[in-house]
This record gives sequence, structure tokens and C-alpha cells, in this order.
Amino acid sequence: MAGLGYDLVEIERSAGGLLRVTIDLPWTAPTSEDVAAGVPEPFVTVEDCEKVTRQLQFALEVDGVDYKRLEVSSPGIDRPLRNEQDFERFVGSEIDITLKAPMGAAAAGQVSATRKKFRGTLERAEKAQGAAEGAAPGWQIVWSDAPKPKPGQKVSKKRAPAPLHALGFVLDELRDARLAPIVDFKGRKAKTQPGFSDIDDGTNVPD
Repeated sequence: MAGLGYDLVEIERSAGGLLRVTIDLPWTAPTSEDVAAGVPEPFVTVEDCEKVTRQLQFALEVDGVDYKRLEVSSPGIDRPLRNEQDFERFVGSEIDITLKAPMGAAAAGQVSATRKKFRGTLERAEKAQGAAEGAAPGWQIVWSDAPKPKPGQKVSKKRAPAPLHALGFVLDELRDARLAPIVDFKGRKAKTQPGFSDIDDGTNVPD
């Protein structure tokens, strides 16, 4: 994908011979000038998906890959986080993580020691003491177990806020990490906009 100017996010085979490929545009941290000017982050379009689809069809035919239908799309609202750059990109976002092993005493008894799945706000964490020079940064998620108010429910301003929990981790400890699939109905634009191309017998169908 790099030769075409795209990043490969995920490849998945599904029932019925469907081969699903997820792509994204290469990401670079915005400059202070971009932030001040409100420059939006570029996103994958239907045209991008169609371009990759045509190239993949040719490459898959040459390699003799067996499939019946090819679907190329941009990451959805639950896009996977695969590497340090993904985590850097989505600092401040709400994410879901699944640990490879139970957390044990990592949260000092705040939550169940057998728990593996967490949802919280992604933040940078200070490097562990004694970490090697140039080591990758640590990460943490911060969350509250307080129940979210129901639509229309009034919350008293006098009520004490629920305590926050924080769990630090490094990427090698994760089995899976994704953006939390939260839909914002207030008109706020998502960080990634969807593009889609579905190919069956050479037909492009944008979503």
C-alpha cells in the first residue's frame, strides 16, 4: 500500500469469499500553525478506495489469490490501533483495550484483578523508572465507573464526582486496541471520514 501512498490498516476474510481491506492516509502530527488555522485532517475518499481496488484486483489475480468479492474501505468508528503512531494520533480519544493477561494488582485493588477489558480516555504516561534511553513512551487510559446519566436525567451539581481510575500499559501487553465506537449526535465531525468501494464482477458501488 505504501507504493500507492496509503497505509494498510487491516485485512479480513469473511464468509462467502469476501476479502475486506481497510486503508488510511499516512498520518503526520499537525504543526502548531495547522492547529491554529484549524486545518482539518485529510481523510480517505471513495476515489481513493476505487484506486486501491483496481490495483489490488490486478495484484491478487497475478498472485492467484482466491476470493469472490473485494471490499476496500476507510477505517470505521471502531478502527484498530496497531502501533505507536496510531496511539500518538488518537491521544485524548476514548478507546477500548483488551489485555493479553489479567491486570493483577496493576490498579492497586481499584478494580477486579481478573479484568482484561477496559474503556477509557487515552493519555500519554511517563516512562517507567529505569527505562532505556529512546524507549517508546508509555500509555494509560483513564476512566470512571460512574453510570452515565440517562437522556433527560438531571445531575445534581452538588453530587461528588465518581473517582477516576488510571491503568498504564505498553503496546506489548495488549491483545487488541480500538477506538471506542461512540456516535456523536451533536454534529461534531469524526477524525476519520468514511470512504468505501465494493467490487463484485468489476462494479464500483460507493457507500
